[in-house]
Amino acid sequence: MFKLRRMTPTHQATSSRERGFLCWFSSGFLTNASATCGATLLLLVTLSNMACSSARNTRPPNIILIYADDLGYGELGCYGQTRILTPHIDQLAADGARFTQFYSAAPVCAPSRAAMLTGLHLGHVGIRDNAEVQPEGQAPLAADATTLADDLKRAGYITACIGKWGLGFVGSTGDPNANGFDLFFGYNCQRQAHNYYPTHLWRNDQRVPLVGNDPTQRSEIIFAPDLMLDEALAFIEHANESGDATPFFLVYTTTLPHMAMQPKASDVARYQGKFEETPYVSGKGYLPHATPRAGYAAMITRLDSEVGALCEAVRRSGDADNTVIIVTSDNGPTHDVGGVDTQFFHSTASLRGRKGSVWEGGIRVPCIASWPRHIDAGRVIDTPAWTVDLRATLNAFALTTSDGETDGVNLVPLLLHSEPIAPRALYWPFAGYGGQQAVREGDWKIVRRSLDARAKKPNATPLTALEGWELFDLAHDPNETTDLASTHPEIVARLAAIATTEHTKSQTFPIPGVD
Repeated sequence: MFKLRRMTPTHQATSSRERGFLCWFSSGFLTNASATCGATLLLLVTLSNMACSSARNTRPPNIILIYADDLGYGELGCYGQTRILTPHIDQLAADGARFTQFYSAAPVCAPSRAAMLTGLHLGHVGIRDNAEVQPEGQAPLAADATTLADDLKRAGYITACIGKWGLGFVGSTGDPNANGFDLFFGYNCQRQAHNYYPTHLWRNDQRVPLVGNDPTQRSEIIFAPDLMLDEALAFIEHANESGDATPFFLVYTTTLPHMAMQPKASDVARYQGKFEETPYVSGKGYLPHATPRAGYAAMITRLDSEVGALCEAVRRSGDADNTVIIVTSDNGPTHDVGGVDTQFFHSTASLRGRKGSVWEGGIRVPCIASWPRHIDAGRVIDTPAWTVDLRATLNAFALTTSDGETDGVNLVPLLLHSEPIAPRALYWPFAGYGGQQAVREGDWKIVRRSLDARAKKPNATPLTALEGWELFDLAHDPNETTDLASTHPEIVARLAAIATTEHTKSQTFPIPGVD
């Protein structure tokens, strides 16, 4: 087994391997064996490896959940992207299953992550929008919240979250260490994560200064994604060398490709001269970039290379056949700000809306699941599913159950045996971006938006359960262009009743006219 170790208070430039070893040390018989003669040590190591191999054949699989930040449905090659290179993720899809109708639980960061970890949709989860806490952090998960990491830790997994958190400041009830994670390394605060060269990151409750980074002066020395990737690779390496073949759970919440546009020059180089460019001057707090199309493509390809590095680490460990890897996104792509050109890259694959919207483009996201020898290669799954299902699904992979009620379903029978899941409805209430709601059942989806503006109109009357909805047939109109509410009022009424039934009122994140 390996235990956490405090890191030096100031992060200096060290090698990838040295940075990874800073937070881990070995204990148990291997440490003691190092004092014995060479022959005895060799025998002990051989027996340990034999026992580890045997245990790996019977224990639950390792699980790696890669949660990208603002990655659009159409921004990967396996989803039709032609201008951005994503060979590693495309290969993962070719080796496993690709969902075509997978959704995030929310159209922005914090509630999406809260729903994913708790398995509760936004009608039930406590965090329903982004909410900053000064001086650093976001509104925390409640003390009585339980998470997927709690479940897997209880089942004997070593657990880590590396990347962006955004669900509670250090020491709060939303601290990652208070929610099932043995190790956290990265940005605690999602506002800090808007800069790829921050002044500091966090290892558990320890602030880790990044010497030389100064956003006020554009002094950019230490690229945070490098450190987070190194940490994830070290976690995989050492978890697989633990001696007792304990399974691990890694949530890799990379900040890519979220703005600001700060790709490394080496990543941009492969796209130099590939696109017609208009330099982005800056504005609204975003940083300038001379070749923004190349820059944005480089950030997504950098994400792809990180996925490739994680997959290679698993292969090196010899445990690839016993590791489940899932890649998805917290919401749809950002609006065209900071130099991003989602129209040029067809980032939503022509779906309506962007981040912050309950239209398809804001909530439909890529999802790829791979488990060699278990999930058939090249599977394409058209069944609607969402991040709310991940808690039940990953618990099933881990042969355990949720410690608390959840709204998701177990997708393992679908993934492994193509067994259909029972018909159900998906519900999105969202207080942000003017107040919105959506419900999908089968191919039908209802949407209503701008609830805040409606409530503020002079002499506005209380919103009834049936008012303001638009209806779309996603089977024939996936881009949500034609409102059919007037011709199918009975369908609107049925889905609107689901919204009422599934909604628990929130004083913290109220939707005008609903809460």
